[in-house]
Amino acid sequence: MDTLVILSPLVVGYLIPLRHRPTLQLIDRALTAIIYLILGLMGVGLGSMDNLAGEIGGILTLTLTLIGLTLVANIAALPLVDKRWPLSLGQQEGEVRTLAMVVESLQLAGVVLAGFMLGLLFPQPSAHIESGVNLILMLLLLLIGIQLRASGMSLRQILLNPRGLAIAAAVLGTSLLAGAVTAWLWQLPIHHGMALAAGTGWYSLSGALISAKLGPAMGSVAFLADLCRELIAIILIPLMMRRQPATAIGYGGATAMDFTLPIIQKSGGPQTVPIAIVSGFVLSLAGPILIPFFLSLG
Repeated sequence: MDTLVILSPLVVGYLIPLRHRPTLQLIDRALTAIIYLILGLMGVGLGSMDNLAGEIGGILTLTLTLIGLTLVANIAALPLVDKRWPLSLGQQEGEVRTLAMVVESLQLAGVVLAGFMLGLLFPQPSAHIESGVNLILMLLLLLIGIQLRASGMSLRQILLNPRGLAIAAAVLGTSLLAGAVTAWLWQLPIHHGMALAAGTGWYSLSGALISAKLGPAMGSVAFLADLCRELIAIILIPLMMRRQPATAIGYGGATAMDFTLPIIQKSGGPQTVPIAIVSGFVLSLAGPILIPFFLSLG
């Protein structure tokens, strides 16, 4: 799917000014179900691949390279934001259920694994899987657009938070660089490596978009790399918040506005929340724009 096709439902969804809380809660539950369905189909596609045994080693190697380079690049750049905009933090407000959050993330990996096993037992034609994923993905993006509009973030609020914008820029720039270097190291098209890195933690979106265009093997690389970003962030945020708050907020990537936000708030206090929301919002908006753009380059 090209960039315009991908962006159309996202833009249409964003233009819907929905504020009815029960409906938004229903959309949230629908998104969860759709994400599980897409990840399950991605697993089926992976299990149905020809020459699967030969692909597994490449998937793991590529994933570990991308994770390592992204971690190093992000952590090298984000302290510059702390130097430019130092942040005085309040007191910690309590403990967060880190183990529960890790388990919640791993549940999604379990869905991919279940789909993978199903694909091994009952292989499906890749064309059928791709068509199903594409249709479901359009609905997913429409609902995501509605959610982004309902988040209440205005352009004015984003532009008036230079620290959040700087964190997002540092994360996105260094992540794309890491993706490009990963592709160069493993002799892949550079724009494919940048597409793999552009999700910045939004594993359900990046895995689905890339799987639809490049196949389940590359979709699995994007999913695993972004899932590991979230898991690493859960561990790093409490450890780094006091010394390097921009690094703690930034490494969470797109998840800083939702999944890792409670950890950020508990570790850094209420003043970190607007920064995290702006950073996460910008990165969440960048993913569905940049991934299809890079995939459309060749």
